[in-house]
Amino acid sequence: MSKLIVSLSPHAHGSDSVERNMYGVIIALVPALLVSLFYFGIGSAIVCLSSVAACVFFEWAINKFILRSERNTILDGSAALTGLLLGMNLPSNLPVWIIIIGALFAIGVGKMTFGGLGQNIFNPALVGRCALLVAFPAQMTSWPVPGQLTDYTDAVTGATPLAVMKEAIKTGNADVLNQLPDAFSLLLGDYSIGGGAGTIGEICGLALLAGLAFMLWRKIITWHIPVSIIVTVFVFSAIMHLANPIYADPTTVILSGGLLLGAIFMATDYVTSPMTGKGQLIYGVCIGLLTIIIRNWGAYPEGMSFAILIMNAFTPLINNYVKPKRFGEEVKK
Repeated sequence: MSKLIVSLSPHAHGSDSVERNMYGVIIALVPALLVSLFYFGIGSAIVCLSSVAACVFFEWAINKFILRSERNTILDGSAALTGLLLGMNLPSNLPVWIIIIGALFAIGVGKMTFGGLGQNIFNPALVGRCALLVAFPAQMTSWPVPGQLTDYTDAVTGATPLAVMKEAIKTGNADVLNQLPDAFSLLLGDYSIGGGAGTIGEICGLALLAGLAFMLWRKIITWHIPVSIIVTVFVFSAIMHLANPIYADPTTVILSGGLLLGAIFMATDYVTSPMTGKGQLIYGVCIGLLTIIIRNWGAYPEGMSFAILIMNAFTPLINNYVKPKRFGEEVKK
């Protein structure tokens, strides 16, 4: 018989739970998922369903056969959310066998290696995505042109807005940026000019912002991380654009690539982000700066995933730096 240990008051009761928050984020992703189905058709459905199924299976299998745990965690929504986020960070023409490898890395390496939900130090979906980006760079940077609803692995591909921005920087030719869609088209997901649209989840900025509004309304997340990332990227992109026109305007930079997807749904992960508002602001500003640096001067056109993973590693230090004063504690001079 174990002892019941009750901590000192005050006690506060809340309605939050793992299930409520995980399924709340999944609901917030529905608008972006529906838009991806509209633009990518069967490719989006196959990639997302395969990713979710593989992540749920690997969490169940690792718990049962490796950790030999009696806990059933596949119904709390965390594995399904990881699978959905991983799928939305992949191109819509990625073969299923590569998706399964990514799911194994996401759950097996990014999550269960550290002990499961609440103990991982890196965002599991981004661990899976970056592992695939390193192992299969050709397949992971092949971007289908929207509108090919019945095509999957044989879909026609094209250059994404981020690739166009990278080309302008490499050549020093600002005229290359004329190939970019306008900001309103990027907001709505209109890629009628014929270029590639990037990953499944980043095609429509408006759908992602709708998900942000829903999560703020439900108080699943706070504004600190997404707003600090977006403002940082906007300010530094504006400075660089004014200094040299080979850099795209800040609105286009924000609406291109996975910046909104990462800022709203990936960087705000409870486990891997700071706990206090001040810490989240520091975290968001650093992610924004790293994203700009990697996008403009790194090897890859996109830098959001790497920026978030780098700052995941610094989260414990940020938490320690901005640790709030304990209730009733007197701060020594």
